[in-house]
Amino acid sequence: MNILILSFNLPSPQSGASTRNYQVLKMLAAKHNCSLLAFQPGGSDKESAIAAIEQLASSVHVIPWSEPAKRRQQLVSTLCGKSYTLQSYYRREMQDAIDALVAHEHYDVVLYESVLMATYRLPKHVKVIIDQHNIEFEVRQRTYQQERTSVRKWYNWLESHLIRAAEIERCRSAHTVLVTSEREHLILKRLLPTRVIQVLPNGVDTKRFQKDDVLQEVPGRIIFTGSMEYYPNVQAVLFFAQRCWPLIRAQLPTATWQIIGKNPLPEVLKLAELPGVTVIGSVPDMRPYLAQAEVALAPLLIGSGTRLKILEALAMQKAVVSTSLGCEGLVVIPGKHLLVADQPERFAQAVLNLLLDPQLRAALGNAGRVLVEETYNWEHYRRFLWQIFEDVLL
Repeated sequence: MNILILSFNLPSPQSGASTRNYQVLKMLAAKHNCSLLAFQPGGSDKESAIAAIEQLASSVHVIPWSEPAKRRQQLVSTLCGKSYTLQSYYRREMQDAIDALVAHEHYDVVLYESVLMATYRLPKHVKVIIDQHNIEFEVRQRTYQQERTSVRKWYNWLESHLIRAAEIERCRSAHTVLVTSEREHLILKRLLPTRVIQVLPNGVDTKRFQKDDVLQEVPGRIIFTGSMEYYPNVQAVLFFAQRCWPLIRAQLPTATWQIIGKNPLPEVLKLAELPGVTVIGSVPDMRPYLAQAEVALAPLLIGSGTRLKILEALAMQKAVVSTSLGCEGLVVIPGKHLLVADQPERFAQAVLNLLLDPQLRAALGNAGRVLVEETYNWEHYRRFLWQIFEDVLL
């Protein structure tokens, strides 16, 4: 089978959405002929990333990506009654590259990595699968619910409605839609009762992410991982810094907190002024930092899909504290696999309890590792994913 994968970013085994893209490509390439067409931001290490992917894909094509003047484009889009988010994913260069590829090569299936990439035109005969990392309108809807300033609140309300209509229509036009959890399956099935919607959970490379017996945990160290230009992550660390961190430091002055993730925004960089806080930014490998942490955080109040940061921490036998939203969609049991708290005082106390109780940390870490091995190992999904793609051609 010839498969063309259209991705916003170059797949990578490191972290975030690019990890899912990488693992899907890896699984498909083990049986089928896969070509990749992806955007590549300027300034990133394109050569090494492409070299890694070329070991899996039969061909790799990269379109340079430059970020537009965001505020200006948001204003223009809003005045025109259009979604900035939907428009921001379109580049004429990408459409031209797609047209050139499909003109010279037959593809049995095209996989859009994210419904936002499904903005591009394809020949009518091509079978389409959309991999929904998130339900995109739900992210904006939840952002609207959390916002306090009237302008940002109104803007996210409008975006959620504009994206919702396009998202439903694009999924309706696809042969199959993949989602990361049963929760999202139920949401989309209510909206699209006649569509084929399959749950392909997020997972972990359990051989790559496992307990490090060489690096020792740093007493009192906690960690947050994730792209620090992604608004739900930014909002999560700001919430924790303002509402939880002072409570923790008041009771445990030696506690330290590392924030790790690419492109931290100015408001995130400013958190390094707080006592005990280090903003590290992008790192080539997240695992050494996870290994040295005693507790991993997921204080998210906005989001959709499921959090790879939680699965990776559990795989490395880390104790995790999450909000209810942070761990939604995962088949975790609070108190067994991780601790869950939604109020700032309770979240801070849960972190303190773990920092002061090594036996509780170990119990959660061990149970989390077992859960990942049994339920969230990427290797378990390979044949299921193959079958999904083969069913498309029936």
